[in-house]
Amino acid sequence: MESRSARPYPENPVLCRIHRAGCVESVHRGAWCLTDAAGAVIAGQGEFQAPFFARSSVKSLQVLPLFETGALRRFGLDDEEVALAVASHSGEPCHTRTVRRTLDRLALSVDHLQCGVHPPNDPETRRALTLEGCDPNPLHNNCSGKHAGFLALGLHLGVVAENYLDPASAGQCLVRSAIEEMCGLPGESLSPSIDGCSAPTYRLPLNALAMAFARVANPEGLAQERREALQRITRVAARHPELIGGTVKRIDTDLLRASGGRLFAKIGAEAIHAIGIVGGDRGLAVKIDDGRVRGLHAVVIGLLEGLKLATPDELKHLERWSDPTLRNHAGQEVGRVELAVEV
Repeated sequence: MESRSARPYPENPVLCRIHRAGCVESVHRGAWCLTDAAGAVIAGQGEFQAPFFARSSVKSLQVLPLFETGALRRFGLDDEEVALAVASHSGEPCHTRTVRRTLDRLALSVDHLQCGVHPPNDPETRRALTLEGCDPNPLHNNCSGKHAGFLALGLHLGVVAENYLDPASAGQCLVRSAIEEMCGLPGESLSPSIDGCSAPTYRLPLNALAMAFARVANPEGLAQERREALQRITRVAARHPELIGGTVKRIDTDLLRASGGRLFAKIGAEAIHAIGIVGGDRGLAVKIDDGRVRGLHAVVIGLLEGLKLATPDELKHLERWSDPTLRNHAGQEVGRVELAVEV
């Protein structure tokens, strides 16, 4: 396991301010970086070379060995199952049904998922479970699709199901290598920590994540097998945006819908967001220091506009995420969000 670092947390610039009654009430500090697929930094703010935990933002990288080992082909996973393998889903029936289908292909049960249990993120699904007197199960975990993919990879490589999350297992070693390769990092340079879903997670620089997403969205220079895998991943996300996030108020889903899949996006816990511009040789990565998505969403949409990565029509469809007005529970306007990013 990774040892604690003595390096202090970087003193990043303010990217977003929260105003109330004409006064600054809170600020959100952070860093961001825009690169091309070769890793050249085009723009950025803050200490974007400092390492951070990538969390769920790298699911499109974690799934690559599923393609490259032949596990996907062996078990016959379809496009919807691929979408769930890279998703942080809301736990709606369309999500749980698809993950269960993968488990059925593997002749495994829900009990084999080691992601843990939390209530569905989707309010309607939570209410339905309560009315039915049912408890949530591991299928409702937002990472259950990734775990089903990990199980398929492990089984294909001869790893017993109970050990599919072991960082030293054959499957997880390939996952780590895929992350290192896509991020342009030396082999065996990443050390595992434990993610919220119990899977291995890694610290890496923000500019490396931006480069990885530029490559995800524009894989032309990669080996054929990896290129075809990434092309399928972005194509599947464009066709099934509701599976990547959810049907209601999920920013990754809305980015995909607004752009027709051109903005391939993946959010991660503690306010991380990475976006690859399909056909544009650009990758954007953002981290808000305090982990609050309130600051993250405003900064991401502001950067897409300021860096001209999104079209006016796309931005119009994303207005719900960029509305600067803050309201209380009675609907009264009480403040506003002010962007402070420099582009």
